[in-house]
Amino acid sequence: MQPFIPHELPIENLNWQRLVPLIGKANAAIARYDGLLQSLMNPGVLLSPLTTNEAVLSSRIEGTQASLEEVLEHDAGIEKDKSPSLNEDIKEIGNYRRVLRIAEDELKHRNISLNFIKSLHAVLLDSVRGKDKEPGEFRKDQNWIGKRGTPIEQARFVPPSPIILPEHLEKWERFLTQNDYTDPLVQLAIVHAQFEILHPFKDGNGRIGRLLIPLFLYMKKCLNRPMFYLSEYLETHRDEYYDGLLAITEENNWQNWVEYFLQAIVVQSNTNISKAKEILSLYEKQKTKFIDITHSQYAVPALDAFFNSPIINSAYFIKSSGIPNKITGNDLLRKLVKSGSIGILRKGRGRMPTVYVLPDLINIAEGKKVL
Repeated sequence: MQPFIPHELPIENLNWQRLVPLIGKANAAIARYDGLLQSLMNPGVLLSPLTTNEAVLSSRIEGTQASLEEVLEHDAGIEKDKSPSLNEDIKEIGNYRRVLRIAEDELKHRNISLNFIKSLHAVLLDSVRGKDKEPGEFRKDQNWIGKRGTPIEQARFVPPSPIILPEHLEKWERFLTQNDYTDPLVQLAIVHAQFEILHPFKDGNGRIGRLLIPLFLYMKKCLNRPMFYLSEYLETHRDEYYDGLLAITEENNWQNWVEYFLQAIVVQSNTNISKAKEILSLYEKQKTKFIDITHSQYAVPALDAFFNSPIINSAYFIKSSGIPNKITGNDLLRKLVKSGSIGILRKGRGRMPTVYVLPDLINIAEGKKVL
């Protein structure tokens, strides 16, 4: 197979008349979600489990197997007898979360650029699988996509040659930052697909491409916070996702890809809204419980600690709640367990602290009962 020669941006063969109904639905759905985000007192805390779940699902598209529960258990210091592969999965997901936090801070005073993306890539591959694949640098070699061990002659797709890659990355950056394009969500659909087609890194292209979705929406002021997570839809419809990208390169079929992407935004926006409302409802209900049960000035900080880390050990709980001593913290935890507001996942022994869980929050983030 010959390396693919990218289509020029912007894409000229779109049937805008056919797109208009979907564009309207997608923009309305994003606006409703952003309105909900802006109504939350502390979206970073309340939606923390959704952020972690995005990292889990985006990484799973690339083949990792770790679950949200396993990642949260690791955060809480539960060291099960995990396989080396699972440990690597959890490290990769941790890096993904780090990138999201760093990117949000950076975008407060700069726009997305090629250098910005390279800096995120360096963090994503730091000390994990792929650390030997030039983190933070665009590739200078030819790569290809296919089953592991597949020679280039049998590849499913061969990205552009490294000779023409810099030129097309610059064109992609210009299109990404264009402010007068007809619609930002259609622009995002093209930006995401073209990035995956260019496949500019030796590893981590899928994850960086999906990270760009909330970052682009934030940069374009479609969102007040870069907290829109599309990987749940893309992971559920993985075959359509990859087939849609392949149809662009094999048939120049941008129309179906854009329609698929806009539909993904509509569905995922509604899912995100539903989950955010459930989380907010749970928070308000638990807030009343925590205050009534503990009669403590630390009731709300204690609740925030559980929303930030639904699986949490007693030592970290006391620290993150601002509770001044272990006696007060452990007494508060004992009352919450006795009332059924939280559960014990692992009893402490020796130097190992007890690990507590807020199961309802994990179940909402996962979209199913797991605890």
